[in-house]
Amino acid sequence: MIQNVFFDVSILLALTITIAFIVRLLRQPMIVSYLIAGIFAGPVFFNLLHGSHEIFEALAQFGVLLLLFMLGLSLNMEHIKKIGKIATIAGVTQVIFTAAIGFLILRALGIDPTASAYLAVAITFSSTIVIVKLLSDKKDLETVYGRYVVGVMIIQDIVAILALLLLSVFGGEQALSTALGLFVAKACVLLVGITFLARIVLPRLVNYIASSAEFLFLFTITWCFLVATSLSALGFSPEIGAIAAGLTLGSSPYQPQIISRIKPLRDFFLVIFFLMLGGNLSFDSIGESIIPGLIISAFVLFGNPFIFYHTFRRLKFTRRNSFLAGITAAQVSEFGFILLVAGVSYGHITGSTELPIFTIVALITIICSSYAITYGDALYRLLSPLFKLFGPDKYVQAQQKPESYHTLVVGYHRMGKRIVTTLQKKKQTFAVLDYNPENIRALSNKSIPHFFGDIADVEFLDIVPFSEAKLIISTVPTTDDSITLLKHIKANNKKAIIIVTVSSEKDIPLLYSHGASYVMMPHLLGSHFISDVLHKKEWTKKTFELLKKEQKKDLEQHG
Repeated sequence: MIQNVFFDVSILLALTITIAFIVRLLRQPMIVSYLIAGIFAGPVFFNLLHGSHEIFEALAQFGVLLLLFMLGLSLNMEHIKKIGKIATIAGVTQVIFTAAIGFLILRALGIDPTASAYLAVAITFSSTIVIVKLLSDKKDLETVYGRYVVGVMIIQDIVAILALLLLSVFGGEQALSTALGLFVAKACVLLVGITFLARIVLPRLVNYIASSAEFLFLFTITWCFLVATSLSALGFSPEIGAIAAGLTLGSSPYQPQIISRIKPLRDFFLVIFFLMLGGNLSFDSIGESIIPGLIISAFVLFGNPFIFYHTFRRLKFTRRNSFLAGITAAQVSEFGFILLVAGVSYGHITGSTELPIFTIVALITIICSSYAITYGDALYRLLSPLFKLFGPDKYVQAQQKPESYHTLVVGYHRMGKRIVTTLQKKKQTFAVLDYNPENIRALSNKSIPHFFGDIADVEFLDIVPFSEAKLIISTVPTTDDSITLLKHIKANNKKAIIIVTVSSEKDIPLLYSHGASYVMMPHLLGSHFISDVLHKKEWTKKTFELLKKEQKKDLEQHG
């Protein structure tokens, strides 16, 4: 059995990576390659999944729980506060109109009312993963429309969580009044539990655990599955448990590092999840689902952007920002699959029609919307003569500059602290990167901007705003980490001055070859200092007594 599973997984991954090469050449998100690979691995073509179906189902469930765990972990309520009511209005409006119109279309196509309701809700959610990735590639995340689109995605995530919570309550056979009372009671218990854990229990525990990257990773995985299992035993769904586990850690200062550690594991298990979804397609289901799939795809591609555009225009956004925000919604989300799978598990729908239709919609809309988002500005210029028929745009919006720092300091030990003091005296905008929880607490207490994470982790480096920095100073003496840092900065900011630290003279040429502006050697700087003292000062006890006093004072200030 084990050998068969190993062989099946190897073949599946080989098939997936082959298709992924083609998909990447076409500039498409990887989710497309997973679904296509699943179709090829399923009964339509090679039928590779039948032998170890139960094991693949379990692996796919891991992917779902990790995805929802990260959804809870990334739910940034502070972002909602900053963008106010606009994102809430836009998000709720889009969900209501898309679900209502989608339901009517599906009923007109002759689909069962319950299945129509599930599919209508499933198509309301846009893919946060796809949108954030494409906007990040375009460097549009901090533009006016980008910030509000991310806000709308958060609102959609909240609606998605509520939908799952409702399903976990109404999935049984209780009377409506009983189910509603149970829903309110469960929601209150869950909210109190999350608040208690997030504010009282976890902060101290995670502060201790975060001193070790491996320990933090192991704890995070354990916490996700432990909470999911515990809440499942209390009558909630495991999916709600995974979201709750993420919410309890969402306010932690170590959240970026947790996300960067979990993301590769989540991506691996999600590959299996989407392979299984693609593998559920058969010739019969494709034949029955292709027409509804094409019609719903057309609605998502054109109807969703239309709803978004007019909602943002009503909220006094410019035509350009409304248009660019609209086209981001022209695809369905991975969460739609999770919702439909939940509906199947509760016995509300069979999945024989709903999942194939949604798979077709996902493939078509993700492929088309990816090009639309990537080339959104060119598309707007192409359509601008049509917009001008309605007269001049009466709304004007100033673009908000993204958060940036003149200087970034890597490492907050003694050398880093002294550099920070100098930057404060010069009144420069700066932030500190560090992986020591004690240093992070010290920076928080002093209200110094900071990022918690390991510079050897490229996922973490993506979070840090290197692109606008004029000066980066690393006091970390590890050569491999410095090379990783240099490569990342050079790929995003070719003009920055980069100063790194090294412990061995032989590595200096290597760091210069990777683009370092200057390489510091602590012991060499120390020898320069003492040589300067010997050259400029008298060799008396008084001289060194004064130097000793300065040193003690410096240690008290920066130690």
